[in-house]
This record gives sequence, C-alpha cells and structure tokens, in this order.
Amino acid sequence: MMQYIISLDIGTQGTKCILFDTDMNMVADAFEVSNLISPKPGVVWQEADEIYGSCVRTIKEVMEKSQVSPSDVCSIGIDSQSAGIMGVGADGEASTYYDSWLDMRCGKYMHEMQQRAGKRIIEICGGPASYTHGPKILWWKNEQPEAYAKTAKFVLPSGYVVGKMCGLKGEEATFTHTCIHFSNLGDNLKKEWSDELLDLFGVAKDKMARIASSFDIAGKTTSEFAKQSGLIEGIPVVVGAGDTAAGAFGSGMIETGMLMDTAGTASVLCCASDEYHPDTEFETLVQMPSPVEGLWHPLAYINGGGLCVRWFRDEFTGKPAASYDDLMAEAKDLPAGSEGILFVPHFSGRVLPNNPYVKGSFIGLDWKHGRGHMYRAVMEGIAYEYAYYFNILKKEHKSTKFEKLYTTGGGSKSPLFNQIKADVLGIPVIAYEQGETALAGSAIIAGCGVGAFNDYKEPMKNLGKEGASFQPNMENHEKYQKFAEQYLNVISALEPIYKSDVYEIEG
Repeated sequence: MMQYIISLDIGTQGTKCILFDTDMNMVADAFEVSNLISPKPGVVWQEADEIYGSCVRTIKEVMEKSQVSPSDVCSIGIDSQSAGIMGVGADGEASTYYDSWLDMRCGKYMHEMQQRAGKRIIEICGGPASYTHGPKILWWKNEQPEAYAKTAKFVLPSGYVVGKMCGLKGEEATFTHTCIHFSNLGDNLKKEWSDELLDLFGVAKDKMARIASSFDIAGKTTSEFAKQSGLIEGIPVVVGAGDTAAGAFGSGMIETGMLMDTAGTASVLCCASDEYHPDTEFETLVQMPSPVEGLWHPLAYINGGGLCVRWFRDEFTGKPAASYDDLMAEAKDLPAGSEGILFVPHFSGRVLPNNPYVKGSFIGLDWKHGRGHMYRAVMEGIAYEYAYYFNILKKEHKSTKFEKLYTTGGGSKSPLFNQIKADVLGIPVIAYEQGETALAGSAIIAGCGVGAFNDYKEPMKNLGKEGASFQPNMENHEKYQKFAEQYLNVISALEPIYKSDVYEIEG
C-alpha cells in the first residue's frame, strides 16, 4: 500500500504544503499568503496563530484535493524561516509574536554583540551577529521584559508549529541543529548551547530549546490537531530544518563543491563543504550545517533580495501590475549594466558583511532610462552582490573548483535573471526542474525519520533533475567586472549618508 508524506514550508511570503507519495511524486499542493505586519520601515512581524493556522489550512486543503486517506499519511516534515525567532510559554503556546528576520529593531543589540565578542561569535556559531536570534533575544529581554519572562523557550516558527501539532509543553520544544549558525549563542560543532556566549550576554540557558537532528521525531499529532487538519491522531512529526538547509538538501547538495542559488524572498548563495571553516577574515560567509552529519553549507545572503524584484513590479508598473514576462521582454535586449544604472538591493541593511548603514538605492538614472532598464538593474544588483560572495567562497575554499551554479526558487523561473547571474559570475547556471526543493527536502527528512526510506540518497534519485542551462556570455562577463566593482564603491560612498539619524530605526 502506498504511503504519503506531508511537507510544510513556512516561508516569508507564504506557507506552502505538498503531499508527496513515497516515490517522491507530488500528489497535491496548497499555498496561503503570509500576513506580514510592518507598521513602519524596519519593523516586521507575524502573529504566531496566523502561522499555525496557515499550516492547518494548507494541510486540510491538500488532503481534500488528494482524497488520500489520512491513515495512509506516515509522517509530517516541516521547514521554516531560519533567522527570525519567537517564544513559547510553559504550556507550549506562543509567548511572543514571530520576530521576522526582516525586522531591524534589534540593531542596538547586534552592535553590542559585535563589539563584545564579534569574531568569537563567528568562531563558535559559524556566523556573525546580525538581525538574527541573539540580538533579537536581547531585544525581547531588554525592551519587552514581560514577554521575555513568560517565555519558556525561544524557537523557530517550525518549532512552534511542531509543538502545537504534537501538544508539546515548552520544556519539550525543539530547535533544529541546521539553524545554530543564526543563533549567535550556540556551538555549531558540538551542537549544543554555548555556556561562554550565554553567560557573556546574560541569557538564561533554560530559555533555549533542545537542539535536535532534523531527522529526530519531535512527537506525534494530537486528536485536537487531527480534527483541525483532517488528519488522524498519532502521525509522527520530525524536528525538521531551516528553509535554506532543507532547500539545499532537497536539491541534492550532498557533494563537496556543489554551488547553489536560492532565488527566493532572500537571495542566498551557498556551497557544499566537508570542513567547518568560520569566516573570521571577511565576516561574510555563514557556516550552515546540512541535515547530513559532517556536511556544511557556507553561505551569504541578501535580506529580501527576491522581494526587491516583486516590489519593483508591484509598485512601479501600474495597476494591475505588469507581468514578469512583459518586464523581461523590455529588459532582455538592453546592454549589460543597464546603460549606467546601479541598484543596491539592501532595503533592510546589508547582512553579510554586516552593514546596517545601507539602504535600497537606484544610482545613475537618466532621461533615457525606462522601466526595462530599472527592472534589469534590480536583477544585476543582486548578481553583483553574489559576485562579492563568490569571490570570498573561492578565497576561503581554494582547493574547490566551482564549475556551475544550480538555481532554485521563484527567481529560477526567470531566464533573464539566470542569464545575468551566469554572465556576472562567469559560470553556467542550471535551473532545477523540481522547483520546490525545500519541500522535497523536508519530505525526505520526514520519510527517513520514520523509516519510510532506507536512506536519503534513494528518494533523491527522482529529484534534482537539471532543467534549462544558461551559458555565460564572456564578453558581458568582462563588462560586468567593472560594474560589480562600481557597485561595491557605491555602497561605501552611500554609507555616510545612511548613518544620518534620519534613517535610525526606533525600538
């Protein structure tokens, strides 16, 4: 009898659910748009109940669409946004809202952590303090002490939802080891909380959830959750992974030297490596653990890089907004460099290397420029940032030869975006046919967790098939080197302007 796996991805722009069979065929899917609450620039959160509700509703929808018997569902896998954090109380219910990775209010505490233990945090955690867990937890502690006091454990959105599905108390909450690099308080190699860092910043160790492998069973579905979702009681739910880790895993990134672009809400460039090599020199690469033991994914990313593309389309192309195909048609034949326009995609500050004194910008506008120029410049700006990351990857991993870039996520569906990345980086870009790599990765993790798969390599055979290939235009590559250098100069030149208190984010 065929069994089925439910996979959930709690993304920034929405929650998606896919029902897979154990041959890794997609049986049904559902999507619900997120409600991002942003009353002013630099402030972004989501209500915990809305996140949980979106999971319940999308599961119910895929079960109704598929007409699969709930008794044939053997496990549930889940991944979520990785760099934000929230709290749960002793009863397992939310004690805070979800403090999004896009929220910048913790900037004061980010600076404090950087000044007091910057490189030490990188050495222990594998990544620098940014708008990530450590500064956010300090913000809750100092700015919202009542909520902090009520918090039994700090968790990711996935940890909260898993707890609600399984009726877990706060003390039973889990934290996936694939997100220790964003914690600023955990020991990445030992997979445990760092007494050194917790003591230094005065964070109580008992407020940190149990660190667990992605494949571990966190609990089983309750009768209450079963009634809400249309499932049955007793289905095993795994701890799961961060969204980027799940995406890398679902892309088959299990071999050293593989290079991947996650073209989603965040724009992420990462590779696969068998060595833990904290980037204390450039303070740019973050050492993300793979669900696979002993494998690492050095990465860097743009907060909301993909959001910039959607923002331009939604805000500058009329009502109703132009289609991406229309914009691509206007932009694809323009010369490399968009005839002098440079775009800075750091609407929420530059994360890696960390520089909060950067904002989104168009530079070099002229009367001759149209929306096609600006649309192309947005994508080029993201690619220039990737060029900086790529250069550091090659310096930090000198013995590794990066021969091609695999791309996933919504942006991977754009031939123009893929070609620009190929031209800027000077290597072929390969789009995956299976676009839902995070959901596929979470499904494989869930299947392995309950023994539906003997190992993770077997189900991967049906995934990661190469789709369209984009070869670099080396003439454009040469031109882009100059523009990529100018891009970095622009960021440096604008920094004094954005240090003005006009741009300060209030707590």
